[in-house]
Amino acid sequence: MTQGLILFPVFAMVLLTFGIGVWMLKLRFKAVREDGLNPGYFQLNRGAKLPDYLAKVTNHYDNLFELPILFYVACTILYAGNKADAVSVGLAWLFVGIRYTHAYIHTTYNDLKHRRLAFLCGSLVLASLWVKLAIQTIHS
Repeated sequence: MTQGLILFPVFAMVLLTFGIGVWMLKLRFKAVREDGLNPGYFQLNRGAKLPDYLAKVTNHYDNLFELPILFYVACTILYAGNKADAVSVGLAWLFVGIRYTHAYIHTTYNDLKHRRLAFLCGSLVLASLWVKLAIQTIHS
């Protein structure tokens, strides 16, 4: 299997991160322009209450720099160590699909039960990827 295939789910996660970031920026402008949020708020991110629509997207953007970091590290190790195989690539894509689902839930209707389920499923898939990587490393 071509090692480069492990990079495509990484590109998809990066796309999600940039997409949420651009959306957040647009919503920041909207909050200032339409809802009277003081632009000075963004100097230290305090001193005002964000509108809910902006808070959800901002929280999700921050979330994309938490658990997904472990995804990026695992994929980098798989690629650099020439360890990527069909199962690893499949797990990586599954994680990304779940993260897109999590992003949709978190930034739209934000049902806590659905969001928690998506988060837990993504965490289990990512843990599986790491266990597989650890076993491969031990046996190599």
